[in-house]
Formats: sequence, structure tokens, C-alpha cells
Amino acid sequence: MSSHSDGSTKAIFYALGANGGIAVAKFAASLYTGSGAMLAEAIHSLADCTNQVFLLIGLKEAKKPADEWHPMGYGRVVYFWAMMVALLLFFLGGAFSVMEGIKHFSHPEPLSNPVVALSVLGISVALEAFSLHGAMKEIRKIAQGKPFLRWFRETRQSELLVVAGEDIAALAGLSFAFIAVLLAVVTGNPVWDAVGSIAVGVLLMIVAVFIVREVKAMITGESAAPEVHDAIKSHIEARPEVEHVIHLITLQWGEQLMIAVQAKMRQQPSDAALVDAINAVEDSIQRTWPQAKWCFFEPDVVAGKD
Repeated sequence: MSSHSDGSTKAIFYALGANGGIAVAKFAASLYTGSGAMLAEAIHSLADCTNQVFLLIGLKEAKKPADEWHPMGYGRVVYFWAMMVALLLFFLGGAFSVMEGIKHFSHPEPLSNPVVALSVLGISVALEAFSLHGAMKEIRKIAQGKPFLRWFRETRQSELLVVAGEDIAALAGLSFAFIAVLLAVVTGNPVWDAVGSIAVGVLLMIVAVFIVREVKAMITGESAAPEVHDAIKSHIEARPEVEHVIHLITLQWGEQLMIAVQAKMRQQPSDAALVDAINAVEDSIQRTWPQAKWCFFEPDVVAGKD
């Protein structure tokens, strides 16, 4: 497995460990205090744990070798599991929290021991911050100095994108829940607790929509990241065998890359020499980008560049 995949796996285990402990604490606190916001957060953490298991399943399946029915392998299966995670985050995490908040809003109940709820939320913030720190550490290794939002839009690592999105939503949701419980204590009005549950749910659904949008683009078929696509084109045109690139297609296939090149080659003394020149260019591409498992090269004489 590549280092990128190793980094994603580390980030997932950071998140799974943090969310597992948080979910147990939140469920216990919600039962003890009767807090709707705390129950919403507990459901959120349980959904996150399930999400991380799905991502690990996706990474494992992506390693299966190519076969007769899947000649290009299973690399893109990670996109399917990432989409499942986003839908689970939306419906189980977000929609359930909103419904729970509406129920408590209609029939508000006083909190029995808000100190417990606030303590658990405070500890949860620390654990989620640890999880997000682990994800951001792995992101910084591969982002090449890009700002986070730009990396989020351009990354082709769906599993790391999902973990980062979940952690950010979790931290913001915990902040909402903490403020809601605190307001319920200070004002003596339990309606604030219900408002907090609804706010957490809406936040989760918004994050899920952003994740779905990005993963949808990956499932549809995206090129390599812009800087990788441009670097490949520059590399090809710098080769002495190539006059210029007419057209270049890169397709991200999970962690692997498919490259199709149409280029005008420099004059060669024979057909055999032309084949050798093409092979040399392909070998240089795959040495420079080992993830480029498939490289298809078509010599042509069409005028103009892409």
C-alpha cells in the first residue's frame, strides 16, 4: 500500500479510537441527564464510528488484485464507501438529530445533571481535537502547501476527505451542544437544549452535502490533481522523443492513475525506433509517477496542442 494510503489509514484509526470512547461517554451522559443535545451528539459519534469502519472496508477492498471482470482493479471502490459514509452522516447523524431536537422542542424536559453533560462534552472536544490533529497531520504531508479548502476541493483521497470533514463537523457540533446545554443551565429554559440538537443536525447535513458533492465528482471520474496533470504534461513535452503533446487524459482510479497520451513524435528512422521511443517515454512516466499503472500512448501528426 502506498504511503498516501498508509496516511489515510492512520487518520481513520485516530478517528475511530476517539469516536469510540466519545460515543460510550455521550450515551451514558444522555441517559443520566436526559439531554437531547447530548443524545444527538451520541448518535453522531456512533455514526462516525460506523463511518470509519466503512472506510477501512473500502481501503481493504481497494487492494484486491485485478481480475477478469475488473481488469483495472478495485481502486475506485473507496469512492462507493465514502458515499455510503456521507449518506449515513446525513441521515443517521443529521436528520435523526434534527428530529430528536424537534421532539424535545415540543416537549422540553429539564436537565437532571448538566454538570455531567458539560464535562463529557469538554472531554469530547479534547478527543475530537486529537483526531482532527491526526487527520490534518496526514493532510499536510500530501497537500504540498495548499490551503485546506483548496486541498478539500482538489484531493482525490476520498477517505481522508471524509475523515477531515467528519472531525471538523464533530468539533463544531460539540461546540454547539456545549453552548446549548450551558444556555439551558444559565437561563433555566430546557428549550435551548433542543435548539442545540437541531443545530448539530443541520450542521451534520451541511457537511454531508459538501462531502457528497466531492465524492460524486470522484465517482463520475476525475482527472489527476491539477498540479499532477500539469507536471505529467510538462514531463512528456520535455522528452527528446516528443515534439509536443496534442492531448492528455489522466484519470484517477482510487490510488492509481490511468494516463492516455496523444502526441506528435519527433521523426524516427524506422517503425521499430518509433516503438522504442514511445516505450521510453512511457517508462519515464511510470518511473516518475509509480501510481500510473496504465499508460496508453498514441503517436499522431494532428496540428495544434491541447
